[in-house]
Amino acid sequence: MKVERTDSTNTLLKELLARGEWPENEHLLYAGYQTAGRGQTGNGWESEEGKNLLCSILLPPRQNLFELNVVVAVAVRRLLGDGFTIKWPNDIYWGDKKVAGILIENAIIGNELKYSIAGIGLNVNQTEWRSDAPNPVSLKQITDKAYAIDEMMQGLYAEVQKVLHEDVWEEYKNHLYRKEGFWPFVERAVSVAPTMNACEGTEGAFMAQIQDVLPTGEIVLRDENNKERIYHFKQIRYVL
Repeated sequence: MKVERTDSTNTLLKELLARGEWPENEHLLYAGYQTAGRGQTGNGWESEEGKNLLCSILLPPRQNLFELNVVVAVAVRRLLGDGFTIKWPNDIYWGDKKVAGILIENAIIGNELKYSIAGIGLNVNQTEWRSDAPNPVSLKQITDKAYAIDEMMQGLYAEVQKVLHEDVWEEYKNHLYRKEGFWPFVERAVSVAPTMNACEGTEGAFMAQIQDVLPTGEIVLRDENNKERIYHFKQIRYVL
């Protein structure tokens, strides 16, 4: 289902489900424009009208909630191809710039997981940025080509449906951003303004190497003193 404009595809899909107005056999909602797109940890998502891929996909529930981050991130990276990486937990990067973000939301009623929604924002044809997002980039900026968004949307949906039936944990970990070598990180106070990145010169930065991502979603780092450090995604920031 396509709508020309909405506040957020995730929000709209949840509202339609709650009212019983969502078609039973439909799993995809995408929009030409979002007035209040949302990202991880409360961040907004900037998108110029008609320029980017903005969608929500209704997913079958899983016992391991983090697996859906893995599935959708791998599907987006596969769609884009070589040169793109997955920045833990689920952003898609080109070099040190962010080309796509993913927001997984789950509906739990009582002790039962009713459904999960994957909101995906992929920068496609936008070339100017007005928000204070530190490092956005689009496919057009990378390749100097314009893309047919509806066609790309169908390709992405097909990839997600395919990856849902595969074991892609190793693929996810093999394509992690900054997978090799030691890189600066900084521990994050959860009460500070929502962001997953810190700038150069941030006090308290330490060098560490990615060792693993646990099935529950935590990242395992090993610092220069050979100390293992394990963090939930709200507890650590990359220094860019």
